Amino acid sequence: MELTDEQIKRQDYVDNAIFNLINDVIPSDDELDWNIEIIGNVRDVIQDELVKRGICTAQEFYPEIDE
Repeated sequence: MELTDEQIKRQDYVDNAIFNLINDVIPSDDELDWNIEIIGNVRDVIQDELVKRGICTAQEFYPEIDE
């Protein structure tokens, strides 16, 4: 099973939004280089909160293939 183009676009959107957020809240002119580990950690926290509050499912927030 593979992700659809729409699901891949959703993943890219979420990862880029989180990357931009991280850079926006850095209290200096420094910028974080692309780091999927940090992005993934932030993504997991956001996803947990949204799912816990019933706002969306994990799959809606960040589509993944269950293995």
